Amino acid sequence: MHDKIADKMEFPPETPQPNIYPLRWETKSSKVEEIWDASLREAWNPKDLPWDTFDVSSYSWEEREAIAYWWTLLSVFDASAPPVFAEAFIKTYECHEEDAIRRCFFSVTRDEQNHEQMCGLAITKLLESPSPLEYEPKTELGRRLQKNARWLYYNGGRYWNGYKQAVPKYSLAVLFSSFLMGEIAAATIFKQMSQSCEELVFQEAFRNIGRDEGRHMAICLSLMERDYPKLSAEEKSIITKQIRAGYLFLSAVLFEPPAEFWDLPEDFIATQREAEEIARQAGFGVPSFDAKKDNWRAAMLNLKAVLDKYDTPFPAIPEVDITGQEVTQADLDSADIIPIF
Repeated sequence: MHDKIADKMEFPPETPQPNIYPLRWETKSSKVEEIWDASLREAWNPKDLPWDTFDVSSYSWEEREAIAYWWTLLSVFDASAPPVFAEAFIKTYECHEEDAIRRCFFSVTRDEQNHEQMCGLAITKLLESPSPLEYEPKTELGRRLQKNARWLYYNGGRYWNGYKQAVPKYSLAVLFSSFLMGEIAAATIFKQMSQSCEELVFQEAFRNIGRDEGRHMAICLSLMERDYPKLSAEEKSIITKQIRAGYLFLSAVLFEPPAEFWDLPEDFIATQREAEEIARQAGFGVPSFDAKKDNWRAAMLNLKAVLDKYDTPFPAIPEVDITGQEVTQADLDSADIIPIF
């Protein structure tokens, strides 16, 4: 039981930090205030999308399972984002960030909840089940895709545990590099898919999600502009390793999962490629292998341009022909790397 001290001193002692108290409401940047206001104007509800135009019975079960698999793959990242950003949102309070920045991180958490709901609605309608792991597959491809999904979720669970351990260790400035990488990459794929999907409900969903991700990018860029000129050499070194690890992690959804980072069965990629081709033929705009590579390279070059402004070394990413500082697998200690969702 806490010993009472109020009768022994005029004012209480300082609250040990990190702690959400004492609270204050200060905003120094008008830009983040504008981003917050935009998040209110641009709010949307996945249930209000034109689902009445989506006739799931017009697709074969193989097509339905292939498209649902893509949403399941996305859910490893986008549907896990609400708790990821909730952890960061709490950290903004513990670090006594500006009021508008705290609200911006709240808006990201809320946006990502929408993205999670979109994954769930799409999967539930396509599979007639709320769980891609629990429904009974209707085709031989569906059985293989369910196996893929199980391995994806297994890996995601490993990295979530790592994320929870890493967040308290690092400053928000270091975390921003991870978040910005995820947002740049997401904006790249959602813009393309909004243009290539034939279903109206998916077009509108990807357009809304892409707009959200663009706002999230603006938050990260604003904070990097404020904090990155003050980065220490040690923080820059962590960010360089983090970008390489982030590339390997996010490649599972934006390119193809590298074997050195993802623990997956040998037939995983062949099964995924087969499903993606079926989804494309059905009008669901999954980018081709070459388009994925081009998109990923463009996203990484955009991120490199940001880090170059702050003299932060960029890692070599030979998979998409980008040169830079070599970061080996031995450099990527899972206990020190912040998984990017």
